[in-house]
Amino acid sequence: MKGVPLLLNGAIKIVREDKKGEEILLYFLERGDTCASSFASAISNNKCGIRAIAEKESEIIFLPKEKLDEWLVKYKSWRNFVIDSYNIRLNEMMETIDTLAFMRMDERLYKYLTDKAQILRETSLNTTHQDIAYDLHTSRVVISRLLKQLENEGKIKLNRNKIEILEF
Repeated sequence: MKGVPLLLNGAIKIVREDKKGEEILLYFLERGDTCASSFASAISNNKCGIRAIAEKESEIIFLPKEKLDEWLVKYKSWRNFVIDSYNIRLNEMMETIDTLAFMRMDERLYKYLTDKAQILRETSLNTTHQDIAYDLHTSRVVISRLLKQLENEGKIKLNRNKIEILEF
């Protein structure tokens, strides 16, 4: 990383990709957020182990890595922002692990949908069953069946390439 991104507007999903190209969603970034992995990558000059994908039109500024150390010493507010960012991302990573370890797939799916709606600030999500399956690291067939179940429970309404969240 040649700089650290700061998201001014929009929404970005952060995914981890394995050597076979399979992905799993780690967390979302929203306005005012930055990615802690980017800090570590920029400071250590190592490759970042994550990938960022814009979920909607986004505006980002990149802070030059040459200024990171200087600003950590010079500006207490910047140091607090960096530490808070690490803390937030660590908590989100633990939540992701908890979700994978302790939640049933239908619960994971509904949490994913409501989290995404909240980040995008939209109750109507333009997405496909296959895209959701990629994010949750499962099959499209499983997602389609569980989406139909959620629709029958009155939590969502399914349309072609669109899911409307009815309950939060």
